[in-house]
Amino acid sequence: MRPPHAHIRRKSFAPAVLAALVLVSSTTAMASAALPPTHTSSASAIAVTVAAGYSHTCALTSAGGVKCWGWNRNGQLGNGTTNDRSTPVDVTGLASGVQSLAAGYGHTCALTSGGAVKCWGYNSNGQLGNGGGGDSSAPVDVSGLGSGAVAIAAGSTHVCALASGGVKCWGSNRHGELGDGTTEDRMTPVDVSGLTSGVAAISAGGNHTCALTSGGAVKCWGSNGLGQIGDGTTVDRYIPVDVTGLASGVVAIAAGASHTCALTSAGGVKCWGWNFSGQLGDGTAVDRHTPIDVAGLGSGVAAIAPGWEHTCALTGAAGIKCWGRNDSGQLGDGTATNRLAPVDVSGLASGITAIFGGGGHTCARTSAGGIKCWGYNSNGQLGDGTTYNRSTPVDVIGFEPPPPPPPPASRCAVPNVVGMALAKAKTRIIKRHCRVGKITRKHSSPKKKGHVISQNPKAGRTLKKGAKVNLTVGKGP
Repeated sequence: MRPPHAHIRRKSFAPAVLAALVLVSSTTAMASAALPPTHTSSASAIAVTVAAGYSHTCALTSAGGVKCWGWNRNGQLGNGTTNDRSTPVDVTGLASGVQSLAAGYGHTCALTSGGAVKCWGYNSNGQLGNGGGGDSSAPVDVSGLGSGAVAIAAGSTHVCALASGGVKCWGSNRHGELGDGTTEDRMTPVDVSGLTSGVAAISAGGNHTCALTSGGAVKCWGSNGLGQIGDGTTVDRYIPVDVTGLASGVVAIAAGASHTCALTSAGGVKCWGWNFSGQLGDGTAVDRHTPIDVAGLGSGVAAIAPGWEHTCALTGAAGIKCWGRNDSGQLGDGTATNRLAPVDVSGLASGITAIFGGGGHTCARTSAGGIKCWGYNSNGQLGDGTTYNRSTPVDVIGFEPPPPPPPPASRCAVPNVVGMALAKAKTRIIKRHCRVGKITRKHSSPKKKGHVISQNPKAGRTLKKGAKVNLTVGKGP
């Protein structure tokens, strides 16, 4: 099955995973009100990074292994089957030795610590890079990339790698997204024209690709029917062209289905291309053929992650804001209302270190190494053990935050009850996790009748839970 192409409105794809796919310098529908509770696990893995594909998600663990979940029609989960999974499963042969991931429409790729690239899943256009053949439900080696790669990026049905400062791409090339000056699909990697060196980062969208140069400039190529190349036209480009106004000052790029965004050195966000659902964040639904500012995000942004028709940003305060399409809750604000400008993701105002945009879902990595996802979940891509859409974040099973430490064992903190009426003294003693012990009656003044005259042990001591407090109570003259 070939995925729809980016020039068809509302039927395109964006794998866009900023931290895992484009940075070279670091490894970086509302459901029913009565949803079933999410599962919790006693043993959780620690996530290093995440890759969100069209309807599947993968995570790199601290052990260097890979786990995937969600849609698996073409074997994109890599576990040797084609059965969907609503919780993470191990990728065959990748229990260790992986440093980053990239997820596309129906395929997934991994970059090993030795600089090799392996891919699995859908292979309709040669996107597995192994010279052709059918789909593979387990990882296969990408031809010619047994070492030397430092970053990978997956588009709808194409993949690119950064090696020795240059870019190589393979797979679908219908719109020139491989950048080799042709529209011929390639079963193995080919060089991108004019980008054999000087590239710092790459990002692959639906059917277009972008590169960030070492000088902070942005170049894009491929499908451009909605202005996603950013050169002021809607003409497909078969080789890289400059993005208007971004000749310098950019520190990160991220490509969505048919839109693209850039993070500037000032911490601001600029986007361009398709804007049908407000994914450019400029307060309109008008397509833009050159970069425009995202409303309210002129500074203070640490990372960006476009999805299919939505976009998210990680703020300097470690919170998340999203905008664009929201019919499945992918903006995480508890509604199914599209947003033309950024809104806060519910419950994630802090504690987030990376964000990842998928087809109709979004995921985040927490500072503790947990993963939270929200949005479309028909194939289990949220990893919470259900297929219910979620309009607010839920924990991915197996990557939940560690449980809070148990409260300290209750102790008997002996209270001071001298002078209290007996009934009140008893209540106070019980509230302090003690028991009322022997009560002795003793002659007293009329004023002290029925009140505690003395206690044993004295107030202020901490004893084991249930320890007895003996009381002497006045009985009058």
